Amino acid sequence: MFLLTVMAYDRYVAICHPLHYASMMKWSSCFQMAAGAWMAGFLNAVLHTSTVFSMPFCSNAINQFFCEIPHVVKISCSDSYLNEIWALLFSVALGLGCFVFIVMSYVQIFTAVLRMPSMTNRWKAFSTCTPHITVVSILYGTSLSIHLIPASNSPYNLDEVLAVLYTVVPPMLNPIIYSMRNKDVKAALRNLLDFTLGNKNKKDASHLPINLFHIIL
Repeated sequence: MFLLTVMAYDRYVAICHPLHYASMMKWSSCFQMAAGAWMAGFLNAVLHTSTVFSMPFCSNAINQFFCEIPHVVKISCSDSYLNEIWALLFSVALGLGCFVFIVMSYVQIFTAVLRMPSMTNRWKAFSTCTPHITVVSILYGTSLSIHLIPASNSPYNLDEVLAVLYTVVPPMLNPIIYSMRNKDVKAALRNLLDFTLGNKNKKDASHLPINLFHIIL
């Protein structure tokens, strides 16, 4: 969420202040914002980890694929609600703060885009923001699902499925979503599709896996 917030600021500067972009988004500034995002995420994780592992546990069997905090708290012998609620509230406040900042950034971005007289420039601006909006929607949508939907008692273990979606789907889709704006990737995917449908000869197909692999790297 912190990195997505920094990326929202980057798009705000690029679209609303294009003439000052080079001075506002210098390499040192980008490094500081990225380092700040990683440090904030690390401190948030340390906060939850120290809070959870200060509790006594009655069991070591967790009904989950990994150590999700709500499932770890369930096996605590103490009254864990008061110990963890303040850390959860702190994380919720951080998440809402990031979300509000992203929304405010895009309000400014869309206002600036709608003022552009050229439809071509509008389309370029919207296409620049579309991957980021998609990733934000997926991350917040899955995280809200896992934290707001009550734990499932059904045989399908809905909470476990949602937890996997929350941790796996956004990171997996990130490179795909952001790569779709790359012209080389689009061309490689079109060639791959043509080859799959049988529209390319063997000579073209022999170079396809290497080119696509190099582009992905």
